[in-house]
Amino acid sequence: MKNLKIETVLPGAGYELLDSGEGEKLERYGQFVLSRPDPQALWLRQLPLEDWKKADAYFYRTGEKAGWKIKMGLPKEWEIEMEGLKFQIRPTSFKHTGLFPEQAANWKWIEEKIKMQKSKCKIDELRPIRVLNLFGYTGGATLAALSGGAEVTHVDGSKTAVNWAQKNMELSGLKDKPGRFLVDDARGFVQREIRRNSKYDAIIMDPPAFGRGAKDEIWKIEEDLIPLLESCQKILSDNPLFIIINGYSAGYSALAYENVLEPIIKKYGGEIETGELTLAEKSGRLLPAGIFARWVK
Repeated sequence: MKNLKIETVLPGAGYELLDSGEGEKLERYGQFVLSRPDPQALWLRQLPLEDWKKADAYFYRTGEKAGWKIKMGLPKEWEIEMEGLKFQIRPTSFKHTGLFPEQAANWKWIEEKIKMQKSKCKIDELRPIRVLNLFGYTGGATLAALSGGAEVTHVDGSKTAVNWAQKNMELSGLKDKPGRFLVDDARGFVQREIRRNSKYDAIIMDPPAFGRGAKDEIWKIEEDLIPLLESCQKILSDNPLFIIINGYSAGYSALAYENVLEPIIKKYGGEIETGELTLAEKSGRLLPAGIFARWVK
C-alpha cells in the first residue's frame, strides 16, 4: 500500500496559521494578520470571533463583488522571511498574498537535494546544476534552488509575477546568483528549448487548473499537462536529479500526479514521493493546502 507523505509547515516568525474553520483561515504574515476564504476549512473555528475581528484585513465576497477590507495601518506591501528567504507580501484582488507558505516544505527539500548532489561531485566533475521552474509565480522554489547552488530558469506567463519573483530574489540577497527570469508560456518555452537542445537536471512545475500564457494562450490541465510532461522529458539531462509537480485547485488526487510521473521511473529509475502540503496551527490541527508528487533519482 502506498504511504502518502504529509509535509507540514509549522508556525514561525515570518508566517503563522492562527486559526481556520467555517470556510476561512486566519494568518499572520510577519506582524500583520489577514483573514481570507479557504474551502478546505470545513470544521469549526477554535479562536473566538473577537480574535478574527482583530485582523488587519479580510477578504470578502458579496454577490459578484469581492475584495479586501483593510484597516488603517496596513501597508500596501511588506516583507517577511521564511526558510532563510525573504518575500514581499501584497494582498491581491484574487485573495492571494504573493506567497504560498505551505510550499516552504518543498523549498527545503529542493535546496537539500541540490546541495546533496553538489557534495557528491568530484572537483573535476563540477558543473552547474540546471533547474527549470515552470509556472514559477513569485519565485519561492526558484530562490530555494538558487540558495542550494543551482542555475535556475524561472518561467511564468504573468509579467507581474515574474517582476515580483525578481524582487524577492533581491530581498533574499540572491541577486548575483545565476537566475534567469522569463515572461513566457510554459509549453512554448519548453518547445523552443527542445529545438535549442537545452538540458535541465531538475524541473519544478505548479500548473494551474486553468490559466493563460504571456500571449493569452489558454491552459487546461486536463488537456495540456501530459503533453507538457512529455516535452519536458526531452529536455532532461542524461542523469536528472528530480521533478516536482504541485497541485492546488484542480481537484485531482496526489496519486493522480504520481501516475503521471510513472514514465520517468521507467526511463531513469528512482522513486516517487507523493503527498499533501499542510499548514499547522498552534493546536496541531493541520489545514490541507495542496498536493505534490516528487520524482527523485
